[in-house]
Amino acid sequence: MSTKKPVVEIAAETGMSLVTPHLTCEGAADAIAFYTAAFGAEEIFRMPGPDGRLLHASIRINGAVIMLNDAYPEMGGHSPKHYGGTSVTIHLMVDDADAVAAQAVKAGAATVMPVADQFWGDRYGIVQDPFGHHWSIATPAWPPRTFDEMRAAAEAAMQQQQ
Repeated sequence: MSTKKPVVEIAAETGMSLVTPHLTCEGAADAIAFYTAAFGAEEIFRMPGPDGRLLHASIRINGAVIMLNDAYPEMGGHSPKHYGGTSVTIHLMVDDADAVAAQAVKAGAATVMPVADQFWGDRYGIVQDPFGHHWSIATPAWPPRTFDEMRAAAEAAMQQQQ
């Protein structure tokens, strides 16, 4: 008889979700300080390597765990800065997108897309943290738009851009 637990139970007991972002940063300790100042992150754990770089760390933002580590190019571990940007955006739902985006910029983030009302109904914007990661910050619309309403609003927004 197996004593192995289902992964869903392990995640629930450890506070992890079944999909967890894992960020590589040039300066992971500085990234933890930034995420604390910008998004109110809570540090859970850090494990430095023999040379002082972080092998692994975990933080919690809005109840979600994010893992991070320093860049280890000698082992193929590169940050977005190595690649000249990122194709990944971390989505953060908050009560006040304007306030959180302003707090992130004050902490050192750059505005990629200013917070504004979007066609799908959310108040939404994007910042880039000093480590090259993009964060979308959104206050969801309530009540949410239906898929048909979003489709119609998207079509109208695309026509305005042309």
